[in-house]
Amino acid sequence: MIKLKKILYPTDFSESSLAALPYALSFARDFKARLILMHVVNEQIFSEGLSLPRLSAPEALGQELAAEADRQLRMLIPAGERAGLDVEQVILRGMPFLEVIRYAKANDVDLIVIGTHGRSGMEHIIFGSTAEKVVRKAPCPVLSVRPPNAAT
Repeated sequence: MIKLKKILYPTDFSESSLAALPYALSFARDFKARLILMHVVNEQIFSEGLSLPRLSAPEALGQELAAEADRQLRMLIPAGERAGLDVEQVILRGMPFLEVIRYAKANDVDLIVIGTHGRSGMEHIIFGSTAEKVVRKAPCPVLSVRPPNAAT
């Protein structure tokens, strides 16, 4: 029988990333596993879903991004839905796919549930795919979730 004790849900707060959250929540509930909500602050590229009221000096940008990510992670799961869940929040800095993989290895994560943008063609070549890199290099199974409105 499959035993899941730790489920990692990395998010950039985009629509496609948020489409994976119900899956992560369902697995965490069904297996009574710890759900780790993660955001990686990539200071060179702004996270799509983070909304900062203003930009500040470069030295403070990373701190502002981390503070906003913390706020949004706390809001991901409404208080009424947190009952019975073991939830942890993690904010790291670096290249998202590398930090997800490093964290999963270092913390014995059993499953990664990640959203994918479903990009293809030139957009995929330019932006790459964090989810694809995680799927290829993760030390554990990865569930990659496409948003319902993604092109086929």
